[in-house]
Amino acid sequence: MTVWWLLLLVGAAGLLTSTGYLVLVAIAAARLRRERKRAGGNDASFPPVTLLKPVCGMEPGLEEHLTSFFEQQYPSYEIIFGARHLDDPALDVVRRVSARYPSVPVEIVAVGEPWRANAKVCSLVRMYEYASHDYLIISDSDVSVDPNYVAEVVQPLLDPRNGLVTCLYRGRSTGGVWSKLEALGMSVEMTAGAIVANLLEGMKFALGPTMAIRRDALEAIGGFQPLADFCSDDYILGREVASIGLQVVMSHHVIDHVVINREFACSVQHQIRWMKSTRCSRRAGHAGTGLTFAMPFGVMALVAGGVLHHWVLGVGLFAAACLNRLLLSLVAGWGVVRDKQSARLAWLYPLRDLMGFVFWCASYAGRRINWRGEWYRLANCGRMVPEHVAATLERSLVGSQVAATSTAVADRYS
Repeated sequence: MTVWWLLLLVGAAGLLTSTGYLVLVAIAAARLRRERKRAGGNDASFPPVTLLKPVCGMEPGLEEHLTSFFEQQYPSYEIIFGARHLDDPALDVVRRVSARYPSVPVEIVAVGEPWRANAKVCSLVRMYEYASHDYLIISDSDVSVDPNYVAEVVQPLLDPRNGLVTCLYRGRSTGGVWSKLEALGMSVEMTAGAIVANLLEGMKFALGPTMAIRRDALEAIGGFQPLADFCSDDYILGREVASIGLQVVMSHHVIDHVVINREFACSVQHQIRWMKSTRCSRRAGHAGTGLTFAMPFGVMALVAGGVLHHWVLGVGLFAAACLNRLLLSLVAGWGVVRDKQSARLAWLYPLRDLMGFVFWCASYAGRRINWRGEWYRLANCGRMVPEHVAATLERSLVGSQVAATSTAVADRYS
């Protein structure tokens, strides 16, 4: 019975840590709201901007998403689209949308096959060669933005102390329970983690769906090339910009990030891959994430309380865990990124929290990931190594160790 009492205590302790995390989220959310109220209006002297937008194949709602970037209320900007080949079906949509907005300069670049592990970064390297302006915004193809997006994202870069700007995002489901659960994770779990990190240590990383940077800052860190081997290129970009003494800023603009994974297997694979990448790039922070979940500890307390015949205590702790996660969904998902689904489906977030814990545990089960049909192994800091290359290196290392051992034995008895 001692084991069950121990599990009950662990469950109660876990609920304390997750409640402490909820308090931090609430403090960070309140600070963010105050900063938004103090934010100034648009400046008429905004500089011209280049938007870099890699595309790859058709996605749900692609035309709608691209259209939002052509409807920006901004005096001067260009959009550079990059795809591996000019016959990519996504470029047909680009051409169709572009024809409706002839006032927006557009360049289409055939970037060719990737020569390093991160195909997106390889595309950015080629697209950057065509950029006309010194203020750059990198955005994914599966995001949708408001008309004031460019203005609000570029504004912090007018301060020379700032080198990189990123955006929070809310998940938008494309249908199906798994897409909804993943979207909830984006709106709540991702938002909570980002604003707490910003509260405690400031932004030392970026969020991939939107990254804005000045040319001088990008050139100072060596351009996009140093990011080309990493899975978490957004984290590495933020880290490198911070390392040269420039600030990474969280914009007040919130974008919509579309979840295209409707099937269970695809959704799970995507979320575990992201967790593994975070584990390799931010080891200490990722390890501490385990203490921010509430539902695993609530379930643990419920089971232990039942075995010990303390049902009232067990059920009470489980109910506290459910209430904790419902509040987190409202505070982060609705209160920060204004995601209506986070308010409407807050009752479902305890299940998403339990799934997030499972994904977190799975992130420690090896370093093998699948990215666009290719298998990689994650090395230190999230560097991606193609699996066949990793296997060759391992065989070479083993061979070297055997040879060294054989030489040592021969020397000993010679």
